[in-house]
Amino acid sequence: MISRPATPTSLAIFCKVVDNYGDIGICWRLSRQLRREHAIDVTLWVDNLDSFRRLCPAVDPGALVQLVEGVTVRHWCGQGDVFAPTDVADIVIEFFACDIPPGYIDAMASRTPRPVWLNLEGLTAEEWVEGCHTLPSMHPRLPLTKHFFFPGFTARTGGLLGEAGLDAQRRQFQSDAAAKAAFLASLGVTASEMALTKVSLFCYPDAPVAALFQAWQASGRAVVCLVPDGVAKQAVSAFLGADAAAGAAATRGALTVRVLPFVAQPDYDKLLWACDVNFVRGEDSFVRAQWAGKPFVWHIYPQDENLHHVKLRAFLQRYAATLDSLAQFSLAWNGVAGAGGDWAALWQALASDLPRIGQRADDWRGEMAALGGLSSNMLNFASALRSSAQ
Repeated sequence: MISRPATPTSLAIFCKVVDNYGDIGICWRLSRQLRREHAIDVTLWVDNLDSFRRLCPAVDPGALVQLVEGVTVRHWCGQGDVFAPTDVADIVIEFFACDIPPGYIDAMASRTPRPVWLNLEGLTAEEWVEGCHTLPSMHPRLPLTKHFFFPGFTARTGGLLGEAGLDAQRRQFQSDAAAKAAFLASLGVTASEMALTKVSLFCYPDAPVAALFQAWQASGRAVVCLVPDGVAKQAVSAFLGADAAAGAAATRGALTVRVLPFVAQPDYDKLLWACDVNFVRGEDSFVRAQWAGKPFVWHIYPQDENLHHVKLRAFLQRYAATLDSLAQFSLAWNGVAGAGGDWAALWQALASDLPRIGQRADDWRGEMAALGGLSSNMLNFASALRSSAQ
């Protein structure tokens, strides 16, 4: 066996941006955390730096190589690059099975010692992932083994991505009324709007936003809906009667809609912490909403043949088994057949149940924290693999 340190010191993540912000959002959070909390030398390969820049304004979309917050960011331009074994990190992560460059894989096979190769999969509450988490897969041609690593909601998965100290930051922010008011004011929210039921809205284009807006307008509970620039643009523009640009706002009936500038990741967390209900989508904002400990509604990424509805139901069975109002609203929000479309009634039931949903959200946050963070669990697994190879 080859002697080598069990603790890895370098790591490479390959990310292809498919969902605009979700893919790079997750990879950037993971890269930053590995660098800050574990002192890992991280290289993040990204094929779309423009999307990356919206989440991290420090990114230069024209640079082939740059250092951002201690992480080496490389523009992943093509598959034909040639790599040497010395270019290969101790741990190599392909995100969502993104097919890393063949030249890099060849270099992995020539490296001594060979790296730990992980396929970091998407988050799902389905039970089958417990049987697939950490399973090995031999390369058909080269002496390499890839292991599947699944984030998840049980002790038999990798847990959720979350930084150390995040909950302390949340508690401090939420206990400081002046800081919360100053943050909301920086986004254009007025003092009178701060007193209303505050809802953040982040969803895919097919969400029934216009119908929900109509229900909110006629509701007896005044709502201010805070929408990032570019989200639900058609429905928001129709409500405003004008272009849905950052800073635009209008009030109709009991509903005020305000368009926010697209914020960097740390400020998005504050937005979740400051709102009473958060509509989130995909995976990255979905996980951040769980760490926020506030009521949330998830808009899952759509898949062919409605496979996403299976994943949605699996999560709701774990999270909302005793919260019929949240489960029914979530199913309808995601277009599940037979879930109903009386948005006034669905919202009334949800709003009336917010104290109970909020308690569940806080309890769930604690349950997820007890599983350990994804980055630490992943590094522990990689270290165990390296130790066993000695």
